[in-house]
Amino acid sequence: MNQAARNLVQWGRELIAFRVGDQEFCVNVMSVREIRGWTPATPMPHSPHYMLGVINLRGAVLPIIDLSARLGMKPAEPTVRHVIIVAQVNSRVVGLLVDAVSDILTIREEQIQAVPDVATEFEKNFARGILAIEGRMVCLIELESVFPHAESEAA
Repeated sequence: MNQAARNLVQWGRELIAFRVGDQEFCVNVMSVREIRGWTPATPMPHSPHYMLGVINLRGAVLPIIDLSARLGMKPAEPTVRHVIIVAQVNSRVVGLLVDAVSDILTIREEQIQAVPDVATEFEKNFARGILAIEGRMVCLIELESVFPHAESEAA
């Protein structure tokens, strides 16, 4: 085992933190391929309400998902300040529109607190837990739960 792997086992896992509206979320860094600036998407007919359209990413068609709308929040109005997180979700690569990427967090498993019982079933399905870190409350989400296999194939 190399030193980097030993450090990860000792210290925990790395997460990418980002803002959607007034809330902070994070996902496993291993599911993130790249972070890029906002590029206007070409709308697709009959697509889900949270799909903004598609962009050309180095010759590949990349579906762009408004993560705010997908999470049941107010749909985003993309500007040049927004970013796209290119992520692997199940067997697909998708672009997630977020307001901003804020941090890379290294956490230990015991820092993840359970989702409160007052959360809705939808929140409980996608939220892996809550992190109280550096005076912030960050929701750890599982992209595979936010975009079940059938939905990611439709995108």
